[in-house]
Amino acid sequence: MEQIALISDIHGNIPALEATLKDIKRRGIQRIFCLGDLVGKGPDSAEAVDICRAECEATVLGNWDEFIVTQHDHPTAQWHRERLGVQRLDELARLPHTIDFWLSGQQVRLFHASQIGIYHRVYMTDSLETQSAMFENTPFTGDTLTPTMVGYGDIHWAYVHCFEHRILFNVGSVGNPLDLTQASYAILEGVYGGQSEDVFSIQLMRVPYDIELAIQQAQAADMPDLEAYASELRTSRYRGLPPVIT
Repeated sequence: MEQIALISDIHGNIPALEATLKDIKRRGIQRIFCLGDLVGKGPDSAEAVDICRAECEATVLGNWDEFIVTQHDHPTAQWHRERLGVQRLDELARLPHTIDFWLSGQQVRLFHASQIGIYHRVYMTDSLETQSAMFENTPFTGDTLTPTMVGYGDIHWAYVHCFEHRILFNVGSVGNPLDLTQASYAILEGVYGGQSEDVFSIQLMRVPYDIELAIQQAQAADMPDLEAYASELRTSRYRGLPPVIT
């Protein structure tokens, strides 16, 4: 049996990322996948990209990653672009859409937001029809497999929903959680690559971190949209940071 850590939505929050990785490592977990949104919102996008490059076996593209790469004229995007530099921006632009693999007989697909794309949002309160569609193969996902287990990030709200012999789960957000004021990640456990039925599990983990330090780092960097960012970290309530995506 192997444990796989799934992190997402780091958003340049290094105190939260470091606390999360510390917890992952003390559990002896070697394989880490990242479900996107390494950058934006928080002050240290460049360091987040560098850490994830070193620590994560695979990373998918998130909406903020794409936004920062492509929006040359947006002032918030430009601030982050300047700190990232050309090499990291190129690296973000090349990120894949999905991570597909077998786990204890389950076909697992991971992506940032949905089967439609990185800007199409699905909440835990959406209809059963909308949630069921997350398992479909689309031009965005490709057809490497037909998933029975789908994990994603994007909404910053962790949950697990079992239905119709399938499992849909959200890993929450490391750097900008909007359900609890603690970093969130998930652990999958099972036979990695195993196509025969075996034991598997999903755990949702919460990690306390120094929120005030994260805000101080944003202040020291003279980061745009600081007030809304600080409020979200302290309250886990969405304040509508531009662009209108989380």
